[in-house]
Amino acid sequence: MEKPSLSTQHFVDIDLAEAQRVLNLEALALSQMANTLTVSFSGIVSLFANLKGRVIVTGMGKSGHVARKIAATLSSTGTPSFFVHPGEASHGDLGMISSQDAIFALSNSGETTELSDIIAFAHRHAIPLIGMTKNSDSSLAVNAQLALIIPNVEEACPLGLAPTTSTTSMMALGDAIATAVLKRREFTPADFRSLHPGGQLGQRLLKVEHLMHMAMALPLVDQSTLMKHALLVMTQKGFGCIGVIDDAGKLIGIITDGDIRRHLEDDLLNCAVDQIMTSDPMTVTASTLAAEALLRMNNHTITSLFVTKSVEDATPIGLIHIHDCLKAGLS
Repeated sequence: MEKPSLSTQHFVDIDLAEAQRVLNLEALALSQMANTLTVSFSGIVSLFANLKGRVIVTGMGKSGHVARKIAATLSSTGTPSFFVHPGEASHGDLGMISSQDAIFALSNSGETTELSDIIAFAHRHAIPLIGMTKNSDSSLAVNAQLALIIPNVEEACPLGLAPTTSTTSMMALGDAIATAVLKRREFTPADFRSLHPGGQLGQRLLKVEHLMHMAMALPLVDQSTLMKHALLVMTQKGFGCIGVIDDAGKLIGIITDGDIRRHLEDDLLNCAVDQIMTSDPMTVTASTLAAEALLRMNNHTITSLFVTKSVEDATPIGLIHIHDCLKAGLS
């Protein structure tokens, strides 16, 4: 007799129930870890923030994969770091580690045989050793200068074998260390961009100063200039606007195509620019994120913004056009 076929919904229910079980179990581990952090965590942050060398992150198997990610996160947030494979370390890569470095070793059990040479090397050369493990009585925890103990929560793997909850805990704790060191170092978005010049992160952190036009490229005229002369400047510079400055060189107004259209019947060519201009134009500073400048232009349906020395000082030092933002990949 043929077995009755199970419905698709049956498998969907089973899959969702398993996903919820895993996520809830791993969330429990993270919650426990957040509530049981000790002063050791702050000690590690201080060590990494003041380190003259690099953080050498190491681990075997799944812990090694997590270690690679932690090393990448530390490096991208201002803490020089790289991964050393424990097996390769025993065959010459220990030479990559200097006395000014710190070693950050990950092992779920704390008894990973392949870490023994790195642990011995750290003690022999007085190199700070940081351990991350589930076992506070393990060789790694006992031999580490500072140890981070992850919660002893069961693995989410239904067989209890594949590292799941433990690797999630390690990954999250590595992120917590990296961000705490970032704050201790007062790492800024500009610092972050310098380490991420490519891709969307780099684009999002571009500042106006990286895209603005300056000096002789600026379409500026004195407030007493007649429109017939100002229009020549506007045409020559090619930005579709003119900035109007007073006798002190401060930006007091802007003239756009729209202003010109509104005054076509007012003997436009013989009017002074201060009769036509829009006063107190919107501006940005050089340190404004280019993405923010683009947002302002989009929200106010304009195509360019003058850049001033500061919010208080209206001296124009540049101009950013919407096309500059789009060319840089902002959208």
